[in-house]
Amino acid sequence: MERKIVAVTACAAGIAHTYMAAESLEQAAKRMGYGIKVETNGAIGAENVLTAEDIEQADVVIVASDIKIDPIRFTGKRLFVTKSIPAIEDSEALINQAFEEAQVFGKKGSKVGKIQIGNDKEKVNFFTHIMSGISYMVPMVIAAGLILTIANLYAFQKDDLGRIVNWGFDNKTQMGFLMSKLFYVGQIGFKLMIPLFAGFVANSIADKPAIAPAMIGAYLVNDPEFLNTEAGGGFIGAIVVAFIVGYLVKGLKKIKWPKLLVPIVPIMIIPFIATAIITLIVLYIIGNPIAIGMDAMYQGLTNLNNNYAGAPILIGAICGAMIGFDLGGPINKTALVFGTAIFTDTLTKYGIDGANFVPGTATQAAISVAPLGVWLATILFKKKFSKNEKIAASAAFGMGIVGVTEGAIPFVAADPIRMIFSNVVGSAVAGGLAAATGCKFYGGIGSPLGTFIGYIEQPIPFITWILCVSAGILTTALLIGFTRKQVVEDIAIEQEEQDQLMETVNE
Repeated sequence: MERKIVAVTACAAGIAHTYMAAESLEQAAKRMGYGIKVETNGAIGAENVLTAEDIEQADVVIVASDIKIDPIRFTGKRLFVTKSIPAIEDSEALINQAFEEAQVFGKKGSKVGKIQIGNDKEKVNFFTHIMSGISYMVPMVIAAGLILTIANLYAFQKDDLGRIVNWGFDNKTQMGFLMSKLFYVGQIGFKLMIPLFAGFVANSIADKPAIAPAMIGAYLVNDPEFLNTEAGGGFIGAIVVAFIVGYLVKGLKKIKWPKLLVPIVPIMIIPFIATAIITLIVLYIIGNPIAIGMDAMYQGLTNLNNNYAGAPILIGAICGAMIGFDLGGPINKTALVFGTAIFTDTLTKYGIDGANFVPGTATQAAISVAPLGVWLATILFKKKFSKNEKIAASAAFGMGIVGVTEGAIPFVAADPIRMIFSNVVGSAVAGGLAAATGCKFYGGIGSPLGTFIGYIEQPIPFITWILCVSAGILTTALLIGFTRKQVVEDIAIEQEEQDQLMETVNE
């Protein structure tokens, strides 16, 4: 099948180099047996304009331009950007280079300067394994949290005047007995969720043989009695255990076991060896230091929140800003993991009343700000966005409304400085407001829809969360809109319409 190329050429003057580069590319492609269509952006305007069908069918997109060409319409296509001179001097070499080095524009994992935007799902890394474990843990967090909340509310005993006089369960009544058991169920859920998380992190690294050893190891690293400490190693301890077990099992799987033992290697030998080794590592090497360090950190955060009124707002704003910085990249994922760790560990150690919801709630409040912000900007500032950008913004809305921050990646790749600044500020606003108003995110969708889909404790039911997130979205939209100029194509259309009106009047 014939390989197809689409290209755009342009130069500063819009005269000679624009058309020389186009002709050179067309001739080279013809000699090489490739199909090609070249759009020229000269002084006269765009000619031989690429259609959506042309772009869809292309194997590679080449932009040979000395001026900025909006790449938003090439989202999802392999794109190679260069200057006009290389296309004029040696188009065949340029075409070969494009097929070898072109990168998918707007994909997760793409880079803007030294900043990785998004997380490439095809590239398995630290955060891939962590997020895999979190995805399995979240349902247990929500289920246990809701059950514990219901039981906890019933435990507050009041006198005849409605004043709370005691906390506990009246086991003499059927309802009191049931609620005491539900409270116990919630506690069990929080006790098991961290081993569950560790098991599936290890599973992501080394498959099923790693699950049991990682779960046992994570349980032990969170058992103060086993470690002879005041508290366990928490979420961080579970991560360390999961990675040790994962790569240990991965190594054990590479051993050439005798054929007689092969059937029982994954179900008996590897789990036994890995469990024995991780037990010794937790007991004698990592258990105590991690437990002591984590307990000190969580107590410090709790004291910070209790003693300084502005601390939660500052922490929420910082976590929100991290979410908006690289849209699913390392900094974004670090904030998500940090927020989840603080929430789950403090919930396990101190219960619902002592849990620190601030970082986790802030990250979820901020997660949809970037994609929904750019979508709103295209609505409020229509003349400052091209037709292609408005179409791309619709896709960003679809992702943002369900809490997928990566929907804004194409816009960041096309206009990094303006977009990153706007996303960071808007996300910080959402995170800071969620913390300031005391919202508590237990689980669900991190977008305005999250107030209906999931469980968020908030001062004004449903309304507070929507207002906090919407404030961040509006901030991002305004920053984008006010700092952009009206798109050239719209200005040209307006000028053409004015010229036609003048001609009509003169006639």
